[in-house]
Amino acid sequence: MEKRRVVITGMGAITPIGNTVTELWNGILQSTNGVDLITSYDTAEHKVKIAAEVKNADFDVLLSPKERRSMDRYAMFALIAARQAYEDSGLKNTEFDRNRFGVMVSSGIGGLGTIETEHKKALERGFDRISPYFIPKVIVNLAAGNIAIEVQAYGMCSSVVTACASSSNAIGDAYRSIKDGYHDVMLAGGAEASITPLGMGGFASMKALCESTDINRASIPFDKDRSGFVMGEGAGVMILEEYEQAKKRNAKIYGEVIGYGATCDAYHITSPSPDGSGAARSMRQAIEDAGLCPDDIGYINAHGTSTPLNDKFETMAVKAVFGENTRVPVSSTKSMTGHLLGASGVIEGIISVLAIEHSFLPPTINLVNQDAECDLNVITAKGVTKKFDVALSNSLGFGGHNATLIFSKVRD
Repeated sequence: MEKRRVVITGMGAITPIGNTVTELWNGILQSTNGVDLITSYDTAEHKVKIAAEVKNADFDVLLSPKERRSMDRYAMFALIAARQAYEDSGLKNTEFDRNRFGVMVSSGIGGLGTIETEHKKALERGFDRISPYFIPKVIVNLAAGNIAIEVQAYGMCSSVVTACASSSNAIGDAYRSIKDGYHDVMLAGGAEASITPLGMGGFASMKALCESTDINRASIPFDKDRSGFVMGEGAGVMILEEYEQAKKRNAKIYGEVIGYGATCDAYHITSPSPDGSGAARSMRQAIEDAGLCPDDIGYINAHGTSTPLNDKFETMAVKAVFGENTRVPVSSTKSMTGHLLGASGVIEGIISVLAIEHSFLPPTINLVNQDAECDLNVITAKGVTKKFDVALSNSLGFGGHNATLIFSKVRD
């Protein structure tokens, strides 16, 4: 059976640098730093004082009282981004087979804030007094479930949980489902809301988070002074659609998904493989799936977390695939958004698609002292105007999960 083409016909986002896709892209163009002091709880007794929070999102306007009552923050983010993408796609008022319309929306952690608040309530008032919405608010699949109800998607509804690779795996698996003929439309992405005392404390105890209070020297991927990642929050969603159906209904097409790779390091629960071999295999898989060679890639949106191990080992992986002296442009937009964990891949995918459309290489802001062990062609400062047709986006997660997506302009 001939493989089908998969295009992107809708996008939605709520992030630390913008609460719509347009605002997100303007934030990228303006090199906006989404990192600031944490406002959602008192950090006086906490080592980590900064994060990249979503700002100025009025849930009272964006969501109904029932939705706010029955959903954790991560699921609210997911629903907001899904509504944007669905509206953007034009599918809402279109006749199509909803039995072939699926949802694949992920989260790395799920309803962590709900676990904290309800456990506190249980200790104070008794465990029989916790919210009847506790379980639906906590479990990871309910973001996808709520979205499927909203958009009346009767196909597969699922969630991939692969830590920081979750939403890239969601997009990749959705792409394969359409490519192989199982679905015609997939709503895919991820959401995260882990800026909570428990979430931040857990990552801080692992020494994974930056403890600096200098917001301009905190999320600094590939910098020799990097000391940990900065937690972000939010959600992103893409509408993926079979090309002929999208063309027939005259949909706006942002770009095409042409390659996907997914591997496991099978090495360590948190550390990437020291030689970068797992990430390298993921990139090679995606490039082969796209029918390309490494020289065809015009830009890499790196996982680039700003941790000492990730940036070094990802550099090694890129060199293994593209050559020791590669000059392919690379950036980590986590320098602006922070690390959205399970939502990071889709946000970086959206940025990559828009980078192709607008012929702009996003910057890695606040990179001052590039590490000699991270000697890639990293785009810094304000970004670079350059025409290119193909972008590769990496996502690497705890547990050794590696996911690579390749996006392109729509091919003739």
